[in-house]
Amino acid sequence: MPKELRYEGEGSIRLDKFLAQSEPEFSRAQFQQVIAEGGVWVDGVVQQKPAFKLESGSLVGYKSPCREENELTGQAIALDVIYVDENVIVVNKPAGMVVHPGAGTMKDTLVNAILHRWPEIAQVGEAGRPGIVHRLDKDTSGVLILARNQAAYTWLVRQFKSRKTQKTYLALVDGEAPTPSGRIETSIGRDEKNRKRMAVAYGDKGKPAVTEYHTMERFQGHTLLEVTPLTGRTHQIRVHLAFIGCPVTGDRIYGRRKKSLDIPRFFLHAYKLRIKLPGESETTEFTAPLAADLKAILTTLERE
Repeated sequence: MPKELRYEGEGSIRLDKFLAQSEPEFSRAQFQQVIAEGGVWVDGVVQQKPAFKLESGSLVGYKSPCREENELTGQAIALDVIYVDENVIVVNKPAGMVVHPGAGTMKDTLVNAILHRWPEIAQVGEAGRPGIVHRLDKDTSGVLILARNQAAYTWLVRQFKSRKTQKTYLALVDGEAPTPSGRIETSIGRDEKNRKRMAVAYGDKGKPAVTEYHTMERFQGHTLLEVTPLTGRTHQIRVHLAFIGCPVTGDRIYGRRKKSLDIPRFFLHAYKLRIKLPGESETTEFTAPLAADLKAILTTLERE
């Protein structure tokens, strides 16, 4: 049954924050999902932006989140743990696993697996995304770090926001890049024709994004690149490589409609992360070997 609330505070407030404060039994992440699904309207108009600013007097109508479907629980799912201490957990995320629960995916995520082994993480960080300080796409494998306590969460988030971390990926692309090594600088924003996609944006429609790449090996019709994103935009590597004419092999969203190889997913692996662990002054490097399915693909290619 839809409900209505009027915001009568001073100044403006985010829509998702207002709803979470009004009904504390639900998390902010749960209300963000309801908003994204069109279940919230402001002054009679559907509003799908969680960050929408309410002004005093605004009338908010909404559907309450579903308690049962949005309950975050631990699951006994196998994890490839690279490193663990009292502050952080570093894992090699497999392809096909979503990082955290969201619309339509409340089980079998990395967070569900983490909560089973380290249930205390449930209270760390953002509601619905406990311990998460950065993400990988569902079909991207590789290194991912999580925080085990709130102090570690704050420490890690600060590093990612200030771009003091270094993430390096391996990407097999169709064709080859315009130059053996290069730097791509172009803004990225939502595709105006398809809001589920990202796209290169012009003017003030996107956010600045920078990606560097270096050729590791050339094959007949394909190239293996080492890619370093210097910013953290959604789908950044995939959008940028497609933009310069060498899309990630197997990428059906930003790449070729007809796959150039018989590959079960797009060829992108986060193989290295350099970061300062909580309380440390020196950088630590974590690596994850290339996933077996991707390694097998390389053995089928003819080297130039």
